[in-house]
Amino acid sequence: MDYNRSISGMKVMWLMAMFDLPVVKPSQRKKAAAFRKHLLSRGFTMLQYSVYAKFCPSRDAAKAVLNNIALALPPEGEVRVCMVTDKQFGDMLTFSGRRQVKERKPEEKKPEQLMLF
Repeated sequence: MDYNRSISGMKVMWLMAMFDLPVVKPSQRKKAAAFRKHLLSRGFTMLQYSVYAKFCPSRDAAKAVLNNIALALPPEGEVRVCMVTDKQFGDMLTFSGRRQVKERKPEEKKPEQLMLF
């Protein structure tokens, strides 16, 4: 069985968090920074400013992470979270200016070690 596509019949997922939080006041900046740090502490990697992704071994694991994010939401701003399969994430195109970047950055690779729950 190819673990890149399936683990015990469950699809491998990437959870992507995208947010637009106010940062005009110092208190807002502090809350936005705390949310960003929360994502990083939960294993997310920055793809772009305010766009973070995390590899999850299954849809159920992704839902558990999503529930954890919901508990840390800041009081203002907008946060969007989506789940995509490993195949969909792998098919994502990256552009830098007008040229396409052919390879993923190293920090976007799947974890070397399989996580068991």
